[in-house]
Amino acid sequence: MVNVTFKADEPLVRKARIRAKTENRSLNDVFIDWLKVYAGQNQATDYYEIKKKLSHIKAGRKFTRDEMNEG
Repeated sequence: MVNVTFKADEPLVRKARIRAKTENRSLNDVFIDWLKVYAGQNQATDYYEIKKKLSHIKAGRKFTRDEMNEG
């Protein structure tokens, strides 16, 4: 890992830390996630990671095309 130094207004950093804390995360973790998105990390990989994390969820039945397009 590389250390990165940046400047931001103190009130903005304070609010960001509070929000990160409510999400049980550190501001550093939030910044790393943002940096990955900004750098254009492979979205196909993200899709498969999400699919794997949600693999335990089952609908119980197959939905029709009309049902899936409702909303």
